[in-house]
Amino acid sequence: MEPPVNNMISIIFEEKALRVPAGISVAAAVLGSAHPGHTMTHPVDGSARAPYCLMGVCFECLMEIDGVPNIQACLTPVREGMVIRRQFPVEEMEE
Repeated sequence: MEPPVNNMISIIFEEKALRVPAGISVAAAVLGSAHPGHTMTHPVDGSARAPYCLMGVCFECLMEIDGVPNIQACLTPVREGMVIRRQFPVEEMEE
């Protein structure tokens, strides 16, 4: 069942505009989008990581939100105009 149109907001994920239900977490928005559902790559082995616990315990959902890195996406509600990026290890970002 689709949420009512008036309960949708716009966010930017990986430079693409998305319409998502108001009130959900950033992690839920990413998992529910048409993009691959990973939120970060592991700093040691570079593997794609995705939200696991969805309650703030595992830290597998760290993302860059509005330019601030290391934000737990599962604990952060979406808001209109939010800019979200996957988080990559520092070495990968510098290349």
